[in-house]
Amino acid sequence: MSLPNTARTLISGNTSICRILNGMWQVSGAHGPINPDAAVKSMIQHHDSGFTTWDLADHYGPAEDFIKIFRDNLQKTRGSSSLESIQAFTKWVPRPGPMTRELVEANIDISISRMGVSYLDMLQFHWWDYQDDRYLEALHHLDDLRQSGKIRHLAVTNFDTKRLEIMVTNNIPITSNQIQFSLIDRRPQVHMIDFCKDHEIKLLTYGTLCGGLLTSKFLGALEPSRSALNTASLNKYKQIIDVWGGWSLFQNLLSVLSQIAIEKDSTIANIAVRYILDQPQVAGTILGVRLGQSDHIDDNVRTFDVNLNTSDRNRIELVLNQSENLYARIGDCGDEYRNRF
Repeated sequence: MSLPNTARTLISGNTSICRILNGMWQVSGAHGPINPDAAVKSMIQHHDSGFTTWDLADHYGPAEDFIKIFRDNLQKTRGSSSLESIQAFTKWVPRPGPMTRELVEANIDISISRMGVSYLDMLQFHWWDYQDDRYLEALHHLDDLRQSGKIRHLAVTNFDTKRLEIMVTNNIPITSNQIQFSLIDRRPQVHMIDFCKDHEIKLLTYGTLCGGLLTSKFLGALEPSRSALNTASLNKYKQIIDVWGGWSLFQNLLSVLSQIAIEKDSTIANIAVRYILDQPQVAGTILGVRLGQSDHIDDNVRTFDVNLNTSDRNRIELVLNQSENLYARIGDCGDEYRNRF
């Protein structure tokens, strides 16, 4: 099985990525136990199917360690040249506080060691507290490490437009911002997309399937109880849906997506992902992979065969326009981690 050329894009320079990234939050422990051997076997299957780009973090349990085992396996069985086809984008999420060069470099060295690489393909930086502006110190140190060769691309995650503007003003080169973006959460369309377009910053999106809620599994389903929401993702995105417009409106959306999916011989998930991939500045969307537990490779491949026309988008937006304004309710991208809503 091979992906079409449209399944890949340049995120910066000559760095090519798969536009559907494999998200590794699911190995963090919040989605149940993971068998390491089965996980690595699944990673190889994803890679061989063309899904070569991985999104992970220093705090996603053994995610960085799995990358090392995965790389070692490929090198032993296929040679060192096989490693060139892997893109592994990790994150550093420090506790706000003093950001010395020594502290920053020590943490980057930990990720480099855990992943078994000589440099990081991309480091995505996150900061919890905007009242503490030492995130700028951290970013300047990270840029120094980029220039010295320990980091290839410097990126951020869950920063709002105002803070991105501060970074640009301080001459910090940002490749991408990872943000929540879905048919339910369209806040990036308010300010983020235009700013990123003006400053050549790409977007990597997550939550695009709302933790699995934006799939056929929930079409026609009764509103799930809290006990039925048995993963961290389901709990999180059900709360977003409640603020967005509630279960009844969500069912209307799923119904429209299902009709379009039937017409295009695809799935609700395909349509939901395609809609976001078609948005300006979106380089790719991150779909969580429950390695060794479930496999959606074939379904994800179909996404790249889907083309949404104006009529399709109008039918979708007719439902979306009945929803609440999440930007007004929650704030800009990433504000859900800093404000209650």
